[in-house]
Amino acid sequence: MDWLSILPPIIAIAIVLWKKEVILGLLVALVSTELLLALNTADTSLLLAPINSIDRVVSTVQGAGNARILIFSLLVGALLAFIRDSGGVNAVVSKLVNSGIASSKRKAGGITMFTGIVVFIESNLSVLSSGIMARGLFDKYKMSRARLAYVIDSTSAPICILILLNGWGAYILSLLSAYELEENALVMLWSSVPFNFYALLTLLVVAYTIFTDNVHGPMKQAEIDLERIDNHIDIPKASKSRFMIIPLGIMIFGTLYFMWWTGDGNLSSGSGSRSVLYATFIACIVGYLMLITNGKETHKSAMKIGFNGMSELLPLVTIVLLSITLGASLKVLGTGVFVAGLVGEHLPMFLILPALFIAGAIMSFTTGTSWGTFAILIPIGMPLVQTLGLPPQLVLAAILGGGIFGDHCSPLSDTTAISSLAAGCDLLTHVKTQLPYALAVGGVTVALYAIAGLVVF
Repeated sequence: MDWLSILPPIIAIAIVLWKKEVILGLLVALVSTELLLALNTADTSLLLAPINSIDRVVSTVQGAGNARILIFSLLVGALLAFIRDSGGVNAVVSKLVNSGIASSKRKAGGITMFTGIVVFIESNLSVLSSGIMARGLFDKYKMSRARLAYVIDSTSAPICILILLNGWGAYILSLLSAYELEENALVMLWSSVPFNFYALLTLLVVAYTIFTDNVHGPMKQAEIDLERIDNHIDIPKASKSRFMIIPLGIMIFGTLYFMWWTGDGNLSSGSGSRSVLYATFIACIVGYLMLITNGKETHKSAMKIGFNGMSELLPLVTIVLLSITLGASLKVLGTGVFVAGLVGEHLPMFLILPALFIAGAIMSFTTGTSWGTFAILIPIGMPLVQTLGLPPQLVLAAILGGGIFGDHCSPLSDTTAISSLAAGCDLLTHVKTQLPYALAVGGVTVALYAIAGLVVF
């Protein structure tokens, strides 16, 4: 049964690579896990494996922490919709543009990158806001749309995975909450930030291209060609910046307060799942009240906005649920213990971090989704932490960084496509011009994780 215990994760990965369907891969893996558990207990009712899978899902939802995370993930969708559809995000962007600080190529690039950093609540929203805002600036200073696509794409995903006060953070937190680790899941998530070498180095390289005005490889030819595609994109009309700042501020500072409150005065001892749920719920109420009290929406239309936002995140919430459930089944099956023993025997400890980073990159590149990569690799990486005593921050950072790396290189990625759309750049041109930068940073990151492995182990 030891070797068979790794079959479900392999099935999940194979289906994701073949069909580009994360939910299908997780679902088939879950059923196959329950089938193996039935075989292991000599249960003759093997056809009950699908029924057992449903029971496993129900038992997962019954856990208070898991239920809070799932509700929180839905509420994040509503909050993002309130902030977006109110015009608050675009109002903040407009203030930055109209301040008169974009008076040179460097300043135009700098404000574009800064805007992508400010709008960290969602990667696609970040690239749309900063890309559409900066088109005229890049045209004015004779900078290519391919360069714009690179700046917004290589700013949005890294900053979203570093700041984590967004749907990404909620999603990863939900995956981590399924494991009993020495550190609080929220504290561990934040502790991984300094070790996410790919995201940090990518931001540094973007800053380098902006402030030195140097581009290399295919990007240099793109600067000569100056090709552009002017697509029309419907975005909410700018209103008041407070529609974004106030709800977002409540979510940020509310989370910190409730961490302190649930931890009896100790932030690190607080409940992450309770804190983010309480803060996001209050932020949603405030966002809703701001919409209707300012006459922008009626109660009915505001509720529709909120539920539409929830529906946008429903596939991700489904992935979270199935991933947590699969992790629970694999724990009973003993997959993590077996993989940890296999790694410990056949792979030098210092190569585990580079291997996780490369695995994440390959999966993300071939599927075009870093979210699905996290859903499959975190349930593999966390048992390694528990069994081999690996530093959880480094393991998590390697997985997250690998997912972002593959996403940057992949023409299948939705962020890559939306970055091209927002910048008015051909998709394949964007992939071709961004790829050398991503590969260079990825190579350095592999070396850094190998060095970190040597130092730690």
